[in-house]
Amino acid sequence: MNALFPSFQTIRVQGRILSLDKPLIMGILNTTPDSFYAGSRALDVSICLERVAGMIALGADIIDIGGHSTRPGAAPVSVEEEIARVVPVISLLRQQFPSLIISIDTYRLSVAKAAIAAGADILNDIGAGQMDSGIFEWVAQNQVPYILSHSRGAFDQVHEVPDYQDVVSDVWSDLAEKLQQLRVLGAKDVIIDPGLGFSKSMEHNYVLLAHLSVFKTLGAPILLGVSRKSMIYKTLGITAAESLNGTSVLHTIALQQGANILRVHDVAEAKEVITLVAKLQSNGLPNLD
Repeated sequence: MNALFPSFQTIRVQGRILSLDKPLIMGILNTTPDSFYAGSRALDVSICLERVAGMIALGADIIDIGGHSTRPGAAPVSVEEEIARVVPVISLLRQQFPSLIISIDTYRLSVAKAAIAAGADILNDIGAGQMDSGIFEWVAQNQVPYILSHSRGAFDQVHEVPDYQDVVSDVWSDLAEKLQQLRVLGAKDVIIDPGLGFSKSMEHNYVLLAHLSVFKTLGAPILLGVSRKSMIYKTLGITAAESLNGTSVLHTIALQQGANILRVHDVAEAKEVITLVAKLQSNGLPNLD
């Protein structure tokens, strides 16, 4: 499949080139008391350190740290509170694991600046630059690797569902427009995320996953965040805590569709999925990208 934009499968992090030719695992660490999945919460820095050490040992390539829940109905916290939740953890992780790739999950520029100054490497922005002003310019000026996650509207609108004409085409166009803005500004290391669960209905999430390979034409690596989300547990009539098996099924589909990074709660199981899919692909399983 030919990319409509210049295609790349690497990003520059910590002055080194990180190859995305093989799928990577981004482990989730939430320093919040109200994230939708209790297993991802870590409110004490010593617990954070222990949990991250465990994820690294199991095969995590990146750790994504969030201090502001984005679940439906989550109340916004102050900028000061969000910074207080994430910066001490990032500082400690940078000291303990100097080569660890750390991502900050925030839609706020001031939080991103504080996190990067404390030692984070990547900005993971569910707001796609639209929930705070100046993010694109700052990312480009400072060459901060950036995850462009699709959503529409302000933070308090992110779980409203727009009237898409064609969700795949519309999300593709939104991402293409913002990618072009970033590239004009000079940003070089951009990863795209279709934003399952944000500004999407349940059906939209499944349509986007089924057609994920279409987004390869944007020429940027693809991150997918589907781990234990409501599209799994509501479809199956279970809870987030019971959604590991469903998560693994959808991770398998995502890898076949060309996903480069899986954002996950369960590192060991994601690693197994990646290993098995790679084995199947080496024995003739069609890769849909």
